[in-house]
Amino acid sequence: MSQQNPGAPRRPEQPPAWGQPQQPGPWGPPPRKKLSTGAIVGISLGGVFAFLVIVGAVVGEGETTDDKAVGKPAPTAPATSRPATTSPSASPATSGVSSAAPSKKTDSGKAETGKLPDFVGKGLQYAQDEAQSLGFYSLRSHDALGRGRNQAFDRNWKVCFQVPAPGTHMTDATVDFGTVKLEETCPTSDMGAREETEAGGTMPNLVGKSVKVARGSLPSNASITVTDAAEGRMVLMESNWKVCTQDPKVGAALNGRPISLTAVKFEESCP
Repeated sequence: MSQQNPGAPRRPEQPPAWGQPQQPGPWGPPPRKKLSTGAIVGISLGGVFAFLVIVGAVVGEGETTDDKAVGKPAPTAPATSRPATTSPSASPATSGVSSAAPSKKTDSGKAETGKLPDFVGKGLQYAQDEAQSLGFYSLRSHDALGRGRNQAFDRNWKVCFQVPAPGTHMTDATVDFGTVKLEETCPTSDMGAREETEAGGTMPNLVGKSVKVARGSLPSNASITVTDAAEGRMVLMESNWKVCTQDPKVGAALNGRPISLTAVKFEESCP
């Protein structure tokens, strides 16, 4: 039996052959350490605790940011009673319609007096706002050219006539403005739509009036035919057409007779 030299270097151990299980040593992985039961329980409890903390934070944030989502009523400020205020120009009068705003009253129950300015040449919307600011709430307007057009957009119309005249009046008086469009010239006299009163039993003079005004001047049960006197066009917007001829003649008894009118547009001449 040979004896090894204690001073000679040791030969390294050979790695295990292919397919053989590795043993602990320089050629194999270090042995795995198994966790104890206490460590596993501790890690599990720590994870559960962290999960509960996250869930609690999310739920708490939702409750603070949106109380309505969990059924809690949102805090409201204490209600304070304030008197309601109404601007005089909040509801301007429309064409031919009186404003519903009440006029100012004195302690004795009578309407106050106010000084109505001269609004001729002013825009219709401005005139209405200024009149209301002075206590005149019953306002009307009409087409001063007698065509019966409605003032759909007050800013597009200007004042040519006003009733009552400028001066001191009771504030419950109705102020009526005779108007034309901004690009039109005021007539020398007010030919306004207030002439649209229903005729009696005789035929009125309708020549030169708008077809709309003429229709309003005739009995509501009258049978009326309107034709184009120039080109055979359809008469659609009656306020843009003027009467050229009429049948029956002025002063003739109506008695339910059918009425025939011919007309052309206002910028045209009757044939």
